[in-house]
Amino acid sequence: MKNTSLVRFVFLTLSIAALTGCGAGGQGGGGSRTIDLGTLLPLVGTEQQTMLFVREEEKMARDVYMTLYNQWLEPTFYNIATKSEQKHMDSVKAMLDNLGIADPVVSDATGAFTNTAIAGLYTQLVTRGAVSLNQALLVGAYIEEYDIVDVQHAKDEIIAGSNQTPIILTYDNLLCGSRNHLRSFVSRMGVAYTAQIITQTEVDAITSTPSEQCGI
Repeated sequence: MKNTSLVRFVFLTLSIAALTGCGAGGQGGGGSRTIDLGTLLPLVGTEQQTMLFVREEEKMARDVYMTLYNQWLEPTFYNIATKSEQKHMDSVKAMLDNLGIADPVVSDATGAFTNTAIAGLYTQLVTRGAVSLNQALLVGAYIEEYDIVDVQHAKDEIIAGSNQTPIILTYDNLLCGSRNHLRSFVSRMGVAYTAQIITQTEVDAITSTPSEQCGI
């Protein structure tokens, strides 16, 4: 079993380091449906820790996008934050509620996080996004790549552990939304996009294909 705390700490540390050294260089819904969770079984191993992390990670995406929208008035940020990221937050909270797990989001205020590493990444991202609209769009793409990596890890962890279909389908919806959001941000740049976290091959495979109907 992986030490998930260490994995996340290292990944967040590398993410922040990459942001501080990074230079410049659609209207996103994302579309997702509500999964019928039924009665979920208790989580095993580090599945709960991962789910808590994903809940705040989705809030970070929403908060960054609303902050950047307020600065640049770029509608892509507003549409993704209000039409998709909020739903993603709600879908993870529904799983936590079903399982009787306390919500780590104790304040819905913008930029408020229980996880200090996520709080630090939020600050780095909004600072970078304040430089220019181009940097703001790059931040959006960065977040979606980041989410793809992390939610895929969460899904793989469930498959290897409690293997609960409703949770797997919920994570699939989050992944689908992130792919659509990445397409939206890249399309708004109007220039060739260089992958920031996942491979260029993976990014090109996503951005060269049409938006998906998530949950179908």
